[in-house]
Amino acid sequence: MPKIDIKKGDELERALKRFKMKLRSEGIMDEMKKREFYEKPSERRRREGEVAKRKEWKRRKESE
Repeated sequence: MPKIDIKKGDELERALKRFKMKLRSEGIMDEMKKREFYEKPSERRRREGEVAKRKEWKRRKESE
């Protein structure tokens, strides 16, 4: 569980913004979105394949 230190005089909105940034940086928000709905194994493999293709294309484009 991410934890942030709130100093005396800090605004609630500022502390909430820091907390959300901490969640995002630790990847918790991505994990929540990924687990929000059930994904069939075939859909997961297809999505992972597409991600791999994009990474390979990007790697090749950068090396040129």
